[in-house]
Amino acid sequence: MITRIKQRAQRFISDAFSRVQQVQNTQVEQAMIANQYLLMKKLLTPEEMPAFKDVGFRVHSEFEEDGILLYIFSIIGTTNKRVVEICAGDGTQCMAANLIINHGWEGLLFDGDKGSVDRGVNFYASHQSTFLQPPIFIHAWLTRDNINTLISESGFIGEIDLLSLDIDGNDYHIMEVINVIKPRVIVCETHNVIPSDLALTIPYNESFYYRDGNQHEEFRSVSLLAMKNLLAGKGYRLIGGHKYGFNAFFMLNDIGAEYFPEVSVEEVHNNSFTRFRRATAWKEVKDLGWLRV
Repeated sequence: MITRIKQRAQRFISDAFSRVQQVQNTQVEQAMIANQYLLMKKLLTPEEMPAFKDVGFRVHSEFEEDGILLYIFSIIGTTNKRVVEICAGDGTQCMAANLIINHGWEGLLFDGDKGSVDRGVNFYASHQSTFLQPPIFIHAWLTRDNINTLISESGFIGEIDLLSLDIDGNDYHIMEVINVIKPRVIVCETHNVIPSDLALTIPYNESFYYRDGNQHEEFRSVSLLAMKNLLAGKGYRLIGGHKYGFNAFFMLNDIGAEYFPEVSVEEVHNNSFTRFRRATAWKEVKDLGWLRV
């Protein structure tokens, strides 16, 4: 009986995923998917619940993170539906967008490019789902010295549901100093060309931009092991990654451990894209000035 229920729910979710990809307004479809997850949570054991590879889909995220985040918060619930995203681009293709547009979350978005921020402000101000309460969108070049001030001055203090960080540069150093918010879930981009057993980051450089021509483009960001170790010290565990192995998800240790147990760096990196990138790119930058942490 339980097996039939699980199979029926999985078929329903698969069909709903297809509809989400095809229609412009996905609020109803996503609500139906979330309700199916809640039903499965009541009927199935944690071991029988879907894996990350089974729940991903893209609406506004670059890859399948929208589906993964919907699954995570369907299972663990939300507290205040607040999200901070660091380096959100123009806010139309980022981790926070689907949550803000289709699920009514409050957002605080940062980006260092003024043109991107201006486009994002116009997008949310004119969108039917957000024009009454658009996210706060701030143009700023983020540093270790200003990140906490900028977050707290925007009214985001204490517990929030999600932090997303994707700087392609000083990711480790910015994450290290953030202390004015306590996200329940963190999603961050790491550099999967770096082998799984190395805890490396670029040295801190306040003006670093990996595409400015001053260094190899692959000399950037942070390894997953380094980020895992850093966040373990802040009370988080690694719970998975997207199918390409560089966007990783972390959760507070006292939340959802039954459904989202800790996984290894090697498990997140066990995919063909990561193996290809490591084989082709790591040799070009392995002897550059990485900082062991």
